[in-house]
Amino acid sequence: MAKSLVCIAVWFMVILEAQTLPIMARHPGRRSTQFFDFKVQVTRITKLCNTKDIVTINGMYPGPVVYAQEDDKVAVKVTNESPHNITIHWHGVRQKLSCWYDGPSYITQCPIQPGQSFTYEFTLVKQKGTLLWHAHSSWLRGTVYGAIVVYPKTGVSYPFKPPYEEHIIILGEYWLKDLVQLEHDVLSSGGSPPLADAFTINGSPGPNYNCSTNDTYKLDVIPGKTYLLRIINAALNMENFFAVANHNLTIVEADGEYTKPLTVNQIMLGPGQTINSLITTDQQIGRYSISMGPYMSAKNVSFQNISSIGYIQYSGFSSNMLPLISPLPTFNDTLTTKTVMDGLRSLGPIDVPREIDADLFITVGLNVEKCTSRTPSQNCKGVKGGVMAASMNNITFISPNISLLEAYYRKVNGYFTYDFPGVPLKNYDFVNQAPNNVPNDTQSIIGTRTKIIEYGSKVQIILQDTGTVTTENHPIHLHGYSFYVVGHGEGNYNPQNVSFNLVDPPYLNTIGVPVGGWAAIRFVADNPGAWFMHCHLEVHMSWGLSVVLIVKNGQGKQETLPRPPPNLPRCLIWSSASKYRLKDSEKSGEASPLSYSNRFSLACKFIS
Repeated sequence: MAKSLVCIAVWFMVILEAQTLPIMARHPGRRSTQFFDFKVQVTRITKLCNTKDIVTINGMYPGPVVYAQEDDKVAVKVTNESPHNITIHWHGVRQKLSCWYDGPSYITQCPIQPGQSFTYEFTLVKQKGTLLWHAHSSWLRGTVYGAIVVYPKTGVSYPFKPPYEEHIIILGEYWLKDLVQLEHDVLSSGGSPPLADAFTINGSPGPNYNCSTNDTYKLDVIPGKTYLLRIINAALNMENFFAVANHNLTIVEADGEYTKPLTVNQIMLGPGQTINSLITTDQQIGRYSISMGPYMSAKNVSFQNISSIGYIQYSGFSSNMLPLISPLPTFNDTLTTKTVMDGLRSLGPIDVPREIDADLFITVGLNVEKCTSRTPSQNCKGVKGGVMAASMNNITFISPNISLLEAYYRKVNGYFTYDFPGVPLKNYDFVNQAPNNVPNDTQSIIGTRTKIIEYGSKVQIILQDTGTVTTENHPIHLHGYSFYVVGHGEGNYNPQNVSFNLVDPPYLNTIGVPVGGWAAIRFVADNPGAWFMHCHLEVHMSWGLSVVLIVKNGQGKQETLPRPPPNLPRCLIWSSASKYRLKDSEKSGEASPLSYSNRFSLACKFIS
């Protein structure tokens, strides 16, 4: 009888725990594995007086929040029920020894094809704060995106007074045109993308846009409280200002890392950047605007100039009270951006790499290629009849049609090279005297070039904006790493007259290279894999403003990239490889790189 009671009690506890698992996944209270089920679906929505189909996750726009805790393992099963290939990138997750799950299409994996699924698995090693996830295939991240919220470990508090409430605010752009078709049209035209139809705050355009008075984000607050706003810029092609009328924003975190408190009136976020800000409801009872508007530092570029508006609503406000609107900076105001970057500091002293092993100097900017089309009126709509491109060190990156990481791991040749230059091929006054005789002096070298970095190297990268075509603020994102921003400035980088912050620099994963200026970043290359570094303005990435840094294996298991997961999606170009059956040892994951290489060589021969 006693044994029966024990069994009943155990079963009761198992059932109780199973019922509470979904709650724990949302608000984790202990270290565990957090499971999520993402279904990529076509969802019909109505915005801006128009009903259309968009690609979403689980029918949500923005998508579901991934909640976890520091050091948790996260497993996300992605099932593609859409008609498009897709991958998901976990932006800001450092993917320690899990490069296979990073997500950029044709860099670390082949896309998940329609009707297929793939489970992403990674551990949030020593990470906490606000990050984001988004599609990394075609331009689908225009609607396929959401927040990642990583709480501190149980019993560990924030380094600031706990807020009364926390709220996620995601900035975005909305397009009436199908995003896959939009990308195709832009690239085939050779020109620039059309204006976004609206900016959005948590998916809502707000009252400045047609049919959107009731499609407005509202945040209800209580007077005298402090709230934590987790602000994410998920826009496609635009950097954005953000402000709340009559309220200061105290920045306490950037890109998932705590900072010394910095109080400002307005902030600017490039796509992919996240900022946590405290806001205190210390104003008179009323309704105050949350405003999002464009920051456009490039010259002679058209952009959407209508701000998206939401509201902070104090409890007890009257509906007939007129909202107080927050003025945003002028569209090309660089001072707001500079003010935040100048003031950002890590929370405490940092062990910044001082002796540098790999010192790279990389120029970033736009290019115009000569028109070679037989139908230039259709395909050469760039500056002065050319074709728009972008580059790093004047190398325009061309994405391969296989997984670059797989090709590297399996030693498959012919799809990329290792000769990305560590310095510009030509040296000149990059900002003020850049060649801009379009297109004769603005052409770039086209290729899939990568840069090899030895494991454990202390890396410094100087990112230099150029005046080729136009200077511009470029949000550069590095996958697989965060980095210390040890310096930034205007004009050309000159090591003789710069002063680096090697005490408490901010630790970021996306850095806005200042318009007509430079930024210096440092990190230790202690995570093997193929890591994408690119401009997070989607059109610039599509034009080729990218490079892949390949960090080699070190010594031992903890410094070596594991074998690829057995269910890694296959590229269509490798589909013929399926006729070659795996041996039992390969099925169990014991196959050597050589046997995989032989298998893929057979596929290459079959295709050719």
